[in-house]
Amino acid sequence: MEEFIKIPKNVFLLDAFGALLTSILLYFIFRNFNDFFGLSKDIFERLSIIAFIFFAYSISCYFLVKQNWKSFLKIICVANILYCLLTFGVILYNYKTISIYGTIYFLAEIAVIIGLVILEMKIIKSKS
Repeated sequence: MEEFIKIPKNVFLLDAFGALLTSILLYFIFRNFNDFFGLSKDIFERLSIIAFIFFAYSISCYFLVKQNWKSFLKIICVANILYCLLTFGVILYNYKTISIYGTIYFLAEIAVIIGLVILEMKIIKSKS
């Protein structure tokens, strides 16, 4: 964590790779086992597209943002929180069909993202 606080733009790279991993998992793996997770392929496709957009944003910020990085980090921080809310909404909306494995995956994903958001918020505050 110390390294990320020393070089704040590294958190964009961490966020980008997390979003890319999520996108790949959702689209190429979980979508093909949608019955096992108890959700439609459409849900996995849409969530993977959102994750890929987050990847594109974060990787762009890592390479392109030189100044005023805090405002860009705040944007991805809010986007991550909204993604968590959306994902939790997917769990609630599909509570009748989602399997325990789907619920566990999405709750774990939410926990990881919340951890990232906490890190992002610490970085924003520490560089004030």
